[in-house]
Amino acid sequence: MEKIRMMTPLVEMDGDEMTRILWKMIKEELLLPFVDLKTEYYDLGLEKRDETNDQITIDAAEATKKYGVAVKCATITPNAARVEEYHLKEMWKSPNGTIRAILDGTVFRSPIIVKGIEPYVKTWKKPITLARHAYGDVYKASEMQIPGPGKVELVYTAEDGSKSAVTVHEFKGPGVVQGMHNLDASIESFARSCFTYALATRQDVWFATKDTISKKYDHHFKDIFQEIFEKEYKEQFDAAGITYFYTLIDDAVARVVKSEGGFITNAGFMNVAFGIFNVESVNYTNCTFKNGACASSGKVTFTECTFYRSHDKYSLWAYGDVDVTVNKCTFDDYRGIKMYSEGGAKTVDLTVTNTDFSALTGKPAIVATLGNSITLSGNTYSAKGVLELEDNGSSNGI
Repeated sequence: MEKIRMMTPLVEMDGDEMTRILWKMIKEELLLPFVDLKTEYYDLGLEKRDETNDQITIDAAEATKKYGVAVKCATITPNAARVEEYHLKEMWKSPNGTIRAILDGTVFRSPIIVKGIEPYVKTWKKPITLARHAYGDVYKASEMQIPGPGKVELVYTAEDGSKSAVTVHEFKGPGVVQGMHNLDASIESFARSCFTYALATRQDVWFATKDTISKKYDHHFKDIFQEIFEKEYKEQFDAAGITYFYTLIDDAVARVVKSEGGFITNAGFMNVAFGIFNVESVNYTNCTFKNGACASSGKVTFTECTFYRSHDKYSLWAYGDVDVTVNKCTFDDYRGIKMYSEGGAKTVDLTVTNTDFSALTGKPAIVATLGNSITLSGNTYSAKGVLELEDNGSSNGI
């Protein structure tokens, strides 16, 4: 059988650990017998990135810009433990973040509908496509650990040397700070990618941010999307019978859960608003949460559940007007429960009984802002203690 010919090579980005083995098997068994495979190969394994001071990641991204298509295997973004394990020169940045920043593209993630595998949300009948902006934000953020009391400012120095500044925070003790940015040109590209993809697939576009809180950063995204839609895409959307609308992330999550799917939405709000929203009652029994959980409304009960989370995150967030019960659960990681109320406007009622926090190493079992209600009974705690209070400006006690 004659093999399928390739006129233009694709960029092949090898990865770490098991993905290297799987990708080799895929090529040998599914591709090479049928395709005259032409690739430009880049080894993005952690050892090679360390050896080249991450230059190989940049070279792979530039090659992708040249050829227009690439296949990338999963890669390790090192944390402190990986630096020690692999004897790395430094804690290299995410390869995905580096590549996306260079490509300045949009990542569209759409599920494949398989008969017999039903969506967990019963109302979903069509795929929901997540559009992820590939440039800036946390992937290009600058961070600093604050050693002690002092003031952190955000300073802009114009080309003519003039400066403007805003105070980020006046620290009374140690802390941490992060600065993010984005570019109008990249946001405009993101908007056009979303609208063009929507026209090609005949899907509505739902765009959501938290512009009520982020009145400049998120609001800027909102304004650019709206302006480009009105000027360049509205007539095409009307002709295609599809729609674009903007809403807050809180409302967007409720709409997503109640919808039948079949639309494109920005992945940012899914990250921010992940969790349990706009429900009257949810009960979880004998569940494992490997990436944390969030409860924001109604009554949520966790019974005999295990919570894991990455090193610097909380395992369970309780936010807003919600009643949370945790019974006979285990928190097996760095941080436990975070309770947050916004200026006392909403309150969290938390009841924790017969739960094991003994494995926590980073924080007390519960970190809470003022204005919430906590009931504790029969729990086991680590040396970090039971409770830490944070002042959010509420006049209410806890």
